[in-house]
Amino acid sequence: MNYQNILSETQGAVAIITINRPKKLNALNRETIQELHEAFNEANEDDAIKVIIVTGSGDKAFVAGADISEFANYNVKEGKNLAAKGQALLFDFIENLSTPVIAAINGFALGGGLELAMACHFRVASDNAKMGLPEVSLGVIPGYGGTQRLPQLIGKGRAMEMIMTASMIDAETACSYGLVNHVKKQEELISFCQNISAKILRNSTVAIGAAIKAINANFKDGINGFDVEIKQFGKCFGTEDFAEGTTAFLQKRKADFPGN
Repeated sequence: MNYQNILSETQGAVAIITINRPKKLNALNRETIQELHEAFNEANEDDAIKVIIVTGSGDKAFVAGADISEFANYNVKEGKNLAAKGQALLFDFIENLSTPVIAAINGFALGGGLELAMACHFRVASDNAKMGLPEVSLGVIPGYGGTQRLPQLIGKGRAMEMIMTASMIDAETACSYGLVNHVKKQEELISFCQNISAKILRNSTVAIGAAIKAINANFKDGINGFDVEIKQFGKCFGTEDFAEGTTAFLQKRKADFPGN
């Protein structure tokens, strides 16, 4: 598809989606959110794509926030609809994809940018990255899942401090908090994410999708994560991947999963 605000390319079984609004520090506007939804959906539905990496163009920002000019004059109803639509269309959508999504944070990830990164399944940051949720400095709160996902990742106390102070943290602090998994030099960021992707590609895509569902279930209100795990575990026994994986193990060879 032809996009105005993002770039999408495929390298083998890995799709790389790049937010491409460098003059706006890759800020998220409505059109970009819609295009990201379409690109993620397209990659997830492509059986040849096994991992998705999302990053920002340039060397300054992953996503420096939402495009404030679009909603500065919204009323209560419009603000509520903005958050609800955005969460459903992109942030919750990414979190629940069966294809693993890695956020390659190549600079500022602020507000909606950090919320986008947190919706991904895990995060790798460049050593110049800065992260924060500065919304209270604008008289509003994070509306794309930030108040929920940040405490899940770094704990309630640290999340409260970050949100209340509107402060940024650097990549090393984010790694020590558990917000990102790894910190790499900027020029090594994408290749490192590709190396992680290569490790993922060796495993069963069916089992990975089931694991994502089970892990996410633990963070959803009214859902017993253990029950979801039991259900997904049982379903794996009826797959060709399970038959191949166990057979390969018993035969002391590498598995050649049908879906890979």
